[in-house]
Amino acid sequence: MIVSLTIKDIVLIDRLQMNFEDGLCVLSGETGAGKSILLSGIGLAIGSRGGRELIRHSKDQGSVSAEFALNETHAALKILEDNGIDFDSGQIILRRIITRDGRSRAFINDQPVSVSLLRNVGEHLIEIHGQHDERGLLNPSGHRDLLDNFGSYQGLLNRVRNTYAELVTYTEALIEEQEKLEIAKKDEEYIRYNLEELVLLNPLEGEEENLAKERTRMMQGENLSEGLSEILNKLLNDKGVDTIIRTALRKIERLSDKAPGLLDQVSEGLDRAADETSNATAVLEDIIRNLEFNPYDLENTEERLFALRAAARKHNCQPDQLVRCKEEFEQKLAALEYGDGEVKRLILKVREAREKFEREARKLSIQRTKTAQELDKLVNQELPALKMNKAEFKTFFELKENWNADGAERVDFKVSTNPGAPFGGLIKIASGGELSRFILALKVVLARKSSIATLIFDEIDQGVGGAVANAVGERLAQLAKKAQILVITHSPQVAARGTSHWLIRKRSAKGDSTLITAVTPLEDGHRREEIARMLSGAEVTKEARAAADNLLQY
Repeated sequence: MIVSLTIKDIVLIDRLQMNFEDGLCVLSGETGAGKSILLSGIGLAIGSRGGRELIRHSKDQGSVSAEFALNETHAALKILEDNGIDFDSGQIILRRIITRDGRSRAFINDQPVSVSLLRNVGEHLIEIHGQHDERGLLNPSGHRDLLDNFGSYQGLLNRVRNTYAELVTYTEALIEEQEKLEIAKKDEEYIRYNLEELVLLNPLEGEEENLAKERTRMMQGENLSEGLSEILNKLLNDKGVDTIIRTALRKIERLSDKAPGLLDQVSEGLDRAADETSNATAVLEDIIRNLEFNPYDLENTEERLFALRAAARKHNCQPDQLVRCKEEFEQKLAALEYGDGEVKRLILKVREAREKFEREARKLSIQRTKTAQELDKLVNQELPALKMNKAEFKTFFELKENWNADGAERVDFKVSTNPGAPFGGLIKIASGGELSRFILALKVVLARKSSIATLIFDEIDQGVGGAVANAVGERLAQLAKKAQILVITHSPQVAARGTSHWLIRKRSAKGDSTLITAVTPLEDGHRREEIARMLSGAEVTKEARAAADNLLQY
C-alpha cells in the first residue's frame, strides 16, 4: 500500500504531504479543485510520462515521492533484487524529479534508476482507473493477461512459452540448414567435377618447387654436358694434355740414364701431373655421365609442372595450396551429405517440438476456459449488487491462426446490457455509468488474486446516483478489504463509505494571491460538512447534514 505521498512544485501544488491509511481512502472536492493534478503527481512517481509543463510556474523543477509498504513476497521486491536495488523490510520509496530543461531523474530508495525501471516497479504498486481509461480492462489486448493472472497457472504459462521458444529455435536452425543445403546443392556438380580433377592430379606440398628445380637442372645440364664432353675429348685425344705429359715423362726417363739424379725432380713433377690429369679426367667423365638424361624425363617433368600451375590458376591459388583446395572440396562434399542428414534431424526435432508446444498450448486453452467460466460466474454475481440485474458479462475466445508463446487464443471480455441483446466490447456497449460498474465488478473479482498494492479509481461513480451510487460505494468498500483503494468521487454515497477522507480545494498561497491546490484530511464534523455539501451543493442545509449523518452510519 502507499504510505505517504509528497509533491513539490507540480502545476498548482507548491508542497503537499499526504499520509495514507489502509482501506478505502476518499478524495473529494469541487470540479477544477486539482484532483487531476494529484493523479498526475502520483503518475510521475510511478514512471508515467510527464514533462516540464507539469512544473509549477516560476520554478526550476518539480518532484514527487511516494513511499510504499509491501509484504515480503511482493513481485516489486523481486524486481528490485534482480536490479541490485537495496530495500529494507518491504519498504520502497519512489522519487521522480523533472527540470525546466526537460530532463527527468528517477530514484528508488534514493538510488538512481532509469525511468523505465521506475515504471516497471510502479506498475506492480499502483493501478489507476478512470471512466475513459482504455488500458487494462477496456483494451482487449490486456484481457488475456488479466485472465491468466486470475487463473494463477504461471507454471503452465511458462511451459507454453518455453516449448514455443524451443520450437522457434529448432525452426530457425532448420531454415538456416535448408538454405545452406540448397546453396550447396546448386554447386554440387561443380564441387564434384573439381574434386575429381584434383584427386586425379593428386598434388603434393612442395612438389611444384621440386619439379621446377629438376626441370632447370635438366635444361641446364644438356648444355653443360655438351661443353664438358668437348673438353674431355680434347684431354683424351692424340694431342691431349694427358698424352703430351706421358710422352714427355717417357723421354725424361730415357735421358735420366745419361745424367743420374739430374732430372729426378722433373720426372716426379710430370708423374704427379699425369696422375692428377687422370683423376680430373675420371671425375669429368663421371660428371658427364650424371648429366646424361632421357629427353622423355624432361617432357614428363614439364607436363606435370605445367598441370600443377594450370590448376593453381584455375582455383586462384598457389600450387602448394592445391592440397588445401582439394581438402576444402572434400569438406564441402561431406557437408552436403551431412547437411542432408542434419536437415532430416532438424525436421524431426521441429515436429517433436511442435507436438510438445501444441500439447501444452491445448492444456492452457482448457485451463483458460475453466478460469473464464469461474471469472464470468463471479463477475455476474457482482452485477446485481450494482443494480445491473439484467446485464451479463462473458469471456470470449478466438482461435488464432498462428499460435505463439501466449497460446492458441485471443481473449476478449464482452458484455450484454439486456437479455437477448448481443454481446460487445465494454467500451462500445456500456454507457458511462454502466461502464464504471462493469469495471468495478471486474476489479472486485480480480483483486482477490491481484498483487497490486493500491488501486486508484478516478470518478468511477460518474453518471450514477442514489441507490446505484450507494451500491458502488458498498462494492468499493468490499474491494478495500483486499487492497488499498483511493477513489476520487463526487458521490456522497461513495464518500461516506471511506475509512479516511481528504478534501481537495484551491486556496490563495501565503503572501500573495496565487492559487494553489491544497489537500486537507477531514475528521468527524468536517467530513460531515463535506458530504452534506456534496449532497446539497453550494448551500449546506440542515436536511443535507441530516442526510450526511444517515450516510455515515454505514
